[in-house]
Amino acid sequence: MPPLPPLALTMGDPAGIGPEIALAAWQQRGERQLPVFAVYGDPAVFSARAALLGWPVCVKAIDSPGDAADIFARALPVVPVMPCIDVIAGRPDARNGSATIAAIDDAVRAVQWGSAAGLVTCPIAKSILYEAGFKHPGHTEYLAFLAEQAADNGMAIMPIMMLASDTLRVVPTTIHIPLADVPKALTAELLRQTIKITLDALRMDFGIEFPRVAVAGLNPHAGENGTIGREDADLIAPVIAALCASGHAVTGPHSADTLFHAAARRNYDAVVAMYHDQALIPIKTLAFDCGVNVTLGLPFVRTSPDHGTAFDIAGTGSASPESLIQALLLAKAITIARANAVA
Repeated sequence: MPPLPPLALTMGDPAGIGPEIALAAWQQRGERQLPVFAVYGDPAVFSARAALLGWPVCVKAIDSPGDAADIFARALPVVPVMPCIDVIAGRPDARNGSATIAAIDDAVRAVQWGSAAGLVTCPIAKSILYEAGFKHPGHTEYLAFLAEQAADNGMAIMPIMMLASDTLRVVPTTIHIPLADVPKALTAELLRQTIKITLDALRMDFGIEFPRVAVAGLNPHAGENGTIGREDADLIAPVIAALCASGHAVTGPHSADTLFHAAARRNYDAVVAMYHDQALIPIKTLAFDCGVNVTLGLPFVRTSPDHGTAFDIAGTGSASPESLIQALLLAKAITIARANAVA
């Protein structure tokens, strides 16, 4: 198999911790055996953040990701997007929303054209982008929109969020909605597709030949035979039964309070949960610094750190790059797995 192109890493919000965790990750490139990556952003932001922190990092502008490999050992390669305006660490500015979005656009385009192997995204602040005119619910939805535009065949793309670590993989069926809206948002088709996309990703991206998925119940004790809500028996259980009848290793609905301890985790490869906190509290308890956000269901590889912009500590040098490092390593692993599957 020929060498893979570099990964494309977006800068995220320039006032957040994205620039410094990218700098910190690059400084650990040798000891952590990181794949070559090209940053999409404003080179001046990275040079200024390195100077602020006193880090001896050389930042070099390049024309395309293909130029990154030649300089990666000695300089952080940055593909320039539009310049940012008066960036101050920890003080987000809506005037830089356009540059943040341009970094995403250009990096996605590089992946779609094959000049970058996969996409890794640093954190953005949706509220800041909304001030700049951003009209999408979030980062992942915007990536799905870009993928649909490129497909140009009318095919709808259903992105699924997986949080992954060495100890646990979780997929929330519903994400950023009020808890009171979760029962209304859950449908048999949404759950079926979420589980199916998860099974396919475990097989193709994680190399698990016979993947096992455990499905959490919605209600306490998974409804306890209908005495604590009917959703588990009436909606979730029939979806699981149908998938099992099709030959998939899917179990549940399980009571979520006994699903995440060490012995239980040996019985599955991923959990499909019903709502945001049901999935994210366990993984952030077990793998707070090293969890990775993987977007399933896209036609290209996308990972990101499992944290936000952390404006409160931006510019202090205290932000851990570990989640970004793991996101880079996982993006490489998934890219290789997909390439081997095609070969």
